[in-house]
Amino acid sequence: MTTEDLLAQVLKLPRQERARVAEQLLSSLEEPEEQVTVAWARELERRSREIAEGKVQTVEWETVRAEVLKELKQRRAG
Repeated sequence: MTTEDLLAQVLKLPRQERARVAEQLLSSLEEPEEQVTVAWARELERRSREIAEGKVQTVEWETVRAEVLKELKQRRAG
């Protein structure tokens, strides 16, 4: 059975069953929790080091929030 054949069969399933298949497929792509934890720890160390060394400038939450909301409003408008 080809991937296309399998996909055609899955698309014939009821919505709830398709959702179950999708959930299982997505779960199979996730990295083990330990690998994710290690990756985030490294990322946090890198970011903290960059802030401490003055390589990056922090931005206040209120500023970031306002910019994000403005961007979302623009995207929704057009």
